[in-house]
Amino acid sequence: MRTYRELLNTGKKYLERAGIADWNTDAWLLLEHVSGMDRTRYFMEQNQIASETEEVEYLEFLEKRAARIPLQQLTHEAWFFGLPFYVDENVLIPRQDTEILVEEILKETEKKVSGSQDSVKILDMCTGSGCILLSLLANIKKAEGTGADLSKKALEVARKNGNRLKLKAEWRFSDLFSHIEGKYDIIVSNPPYIASQVIDTLMEEVREHEPRMALDGKEDGLYFYRKLTKESGTYLRPGGLLAFEIGYDQGEAVSEMMRDALFEHVKVVKDLAGLDRVVTGRKKQEDTHV
Repeated sequence: MRTYRELLNTGKKYLERAGIADWNTDAWLLLEHVSGMDRTRYFMEQNQIASETEEVEYLEFLEKRAARIPLQQLTHEAWFFGLPFYVDENVLIPRQDTEILVEEILKETEKKVSGSQDSVKILDMCTGSGCILLSLLANIKKAEGTGADLSKKALEVARKNGNRLKLKAEWRFSDLFSHIEGKYDIIVSNPPYIASQVIDTLMEEVREHEPRMALDGKEDGLYFYRKLTKESGTYLRPGGLLAFEIGYDQGEAVSEMMRDALFEHVKVVKDLAGLDRVVTGRKKQEDTHV
């Protein structure tokens, strides 16, 4: 039997030897998950003996993390835009870079969404865990949201997150726009955008444990941007916003697609590292789409 401090030291050494980049942080977060103690309680109780159940569970988690199973899949929790989201192997783990997309939509919504309707209608295409849509619903007054995905298992995760956060949304099984109806003020998407041949070069946590379906943007990584940009005009109100997360080298290509599709006020937004991360544009006020 070991104390909590001894367990934590064991975890740090184990993950460091396994080559886990964030071994120090991950060892602590796994202990926090197993024991339920925060930092303050740990410092008060670090010399107490952990229970046998806690020790066994902690050592099992260390083995799984050393095998490159992502931390968030082990704890089933990822924080995004100040909210806790349930995640598992069926959805992409929410990433901080994606918060730039939410921030930009909130800025644009403050200016003007479209028209003067009472509520803002949002469609989140390729919704995954639902983190983008639910973060928007939590921050926009009188918003209505629909999250669409081709993965039924991902939609189960999104629905679970909506229920846990007490945010009402509609979750729809749809191959892009195949089962979408009506008009929206905002269409947002973080679609698969990794070129197929690049996926095998990604870090093991991503390529082996996150859903390939949510990563693979086909031959050049731009397949879903082409489809979504071409078809979204039919589902946007005049003046409505189309917003994408993009790969660092896709800003020029995606913004050009949007201009070709007659979107206005197209712009590329950089992330905190200075890399292209988001592209937004607005449908013309004159409804030129059939």
